[in-house]
This record gives sequence, C-alpha cells and structure tokens, in this order.
Amino acid sequence: MKDKLKTYYKRGTEELKKDNIRAHKLTQEFNSTDMEEVEKKEAVIRKLFGSVGRNASIEHNFHCDLGYNIHVGKDFYAGYNCTILDIAEVIIGDNCMLGPNVGIYTAGHSIEPKDRNKSGYAMPINIGNDVWIGGSCVILPGVTIGDNSIIAAGSVVIKDVPSNVIMAGNPAKILRDI
Repeated sequence: MKDKLKTYYKRGTEELKKDNIRAHKLTQEFNSTDMEEVEKKEAVIRKLFGSVGRNASIEHNFHCDLGYNIHVGKDFYAGYNCTILDIAEVIIGDNCMLGPNVGIYTAGHSIEPKDRNKSGYAMPINIGNDVWIGGSCVILPGVTIGDNSIIAAGSVVIKDVPSNVIMAGNPAKILRDI
C-alpha cells in the first residue's frame, strides 16, 4: 500500500480542467451506453481507469474526477450512483463490492474559510481484497480498508479499517471481528 501523502492542488488549473473534461466525456459515454452492450461499457471503463482487472462490473450513473487514478482488481462490482473523486489514487483490490450510492472521496478543502474554494488537498484511498462496502457509505481521504472487511450501509469512514472487521456508523466504528 502507498504512503498517505497529502497532495495539494489548485482548483481550475488548465491540466486538471483538461483531464476532468476527458473523464466527464468518458463517464457520459459509459452512462449512456445500453446496459446490454457489456463489451462497449467495459472498453470505456478500461479507457477511463488507470487499471482494471477481469470481470469488472459498474452500474449506471457512475461519476469520477479524472479516472486514471482509479485502479480496480478482478471481479470488482460497483452499484448504481457510485462516485469516486480521484484527485489522488484510489486502489481497490480483488473481489470487492460497492453498494448503491457509495462515495469515495480523496479530495478535501481547508477548514479555514479564506480561499477555501480556490485550492484543496487530496490523499490516496486503499481498499484491500474481498471488501464489501454497503449502500450509501462515504469513504474519506487517506483511508485504508483492510482485507475481508465489511462497511455497513450508511457508514462514514474517517479512519483506517483493519482487516477482518465489520464497521458501522457515523463516524464508523468497529462492531465486531469477522
């Protein structure tokens, strides 16, 4: 797993704008492709993401910032309305499932009000193998989720999750070991 480096960025730089437009065009193409055109949908995701394992499946209404910072392993599944803000890298292992309305957010902004909207920071998110993230969960910048863990529906994950646990709540806390 990569170190949790906080990367700072200026909102609206020409390079970010160009990369963001590219990602928006590809997500628009993905979301407007007929659900029965599985090969076409997969081709778009392979063009959008940094890397994709075999048997990746993403439901309608997917959104991201850049796309190329997203890396998913084999047998990945994301439910409807998944949003991944990938200003920093998002690495998702093999056999992972995301329920509907999951948000994975690498980006954040200063708590100081002056110029908050002009720049921000990003921290990578790492999700291990065999992880299940329930519907309407939010994963915040810098979080690592260990192998085999489950994040219960509606949880907000603000800190690292060890392997082999069930976490739930806002903020998410360990309920029990698996």
